[in-house]
Amino acid sequence: MRKPFPPLLRFALLTVLVAAVFYGSAVAYVFANQRRFLYQPDPRPQVIDPDGPPIRQVVLKTADGQTLVGWYLPPEEGQPVFLFFPGNALGLSVYEWRYRLWSERGAGFLAVGYRGFSGSTGKPTEAGLAMDAEAGWDWLAARYPARRIVINGYSLGTGVAVRLAATHPARALVLEAPYTSTADVARPHFAWIPVDALMQDRFDSRKLIGAVRMPIMIVHGDHDQTIPFALGQALYDAAPSPKRFLRMPGVDHNNLTTDAEMNAIWNFLGADQPTLKD
Repeated sequence: MRKPFPPLLRFALLTVLVAAVFYGSAVAYVFANQRRFLYQPDPRPQVIDPDGPPIRQVVLKTADGQTLVGWYLPPEEGQPVFLFFPGNALGLSVYEWRYRLWSERGAGFLAVGYRGFSGSTGKPTEAGLAMDAEAGWDWLAARYPARRIVINGYSLGTGVAVRLAATHPARALVLEAPYTSTADVARPHFAWIPVDALMQDRFDSRKLIGAVRMPIMIVHGDHDQTIPFALGQALYDAAPSPKRFLRMPGVDHNNLTTDAEMNAIWNFLGADQPTLKD
């Protein structure tokens, strides 16, 4: 006759079983909802400031049939045009100060409202944002030669920008507050789950940046509480030359866009050089 488990052992086994169920349920919840954690889109249509630069709204069509909102300002003669990929959880209107600084220097831009953001249709995924970037590139490249275009990403948008720059020519690639991958950003916050095995949208810029064949500038604030400064430095280390790193002392994630930063970017681009002209 089989002896029953001692009470203490039964309790221990039950405790392990309950813990395993709770852990498994928590991991399953995070896995199923990971895109809700990664993306926080503001789906509302954005309003262009009537007192700002003469920006106009344009419509971009993606390969999978989504309709995107883009904000466009043409550049002055001889000045660059930025293909801008924004950050997360914000609409296009929040970058008003950036638009003014570009406009003051005669630069143009196309800011892409990702799917699910700023009145664009669809839901964000890594593959979807890659198609959004292609749509922005196609629209802008139909109007300007690659030597006029600067691919520019901020925060989440740096992963979008690196992927595009790895396969498309441009004047330069400018990355503000970038990361090596979104898995590297998420890992400290979810140390209790196997992030590398479960994360779907990884935006692995460290893997892709070696294929970029244009000058690269990385800007990062050394007090960034959202994307650690060390990740921007690590991406710079992995990037091919020519490249430049601008450390912004005492600057947090949301305070990068300043005259000092723009002056450094203009110096990097050599925006007054005749190579930018048609």
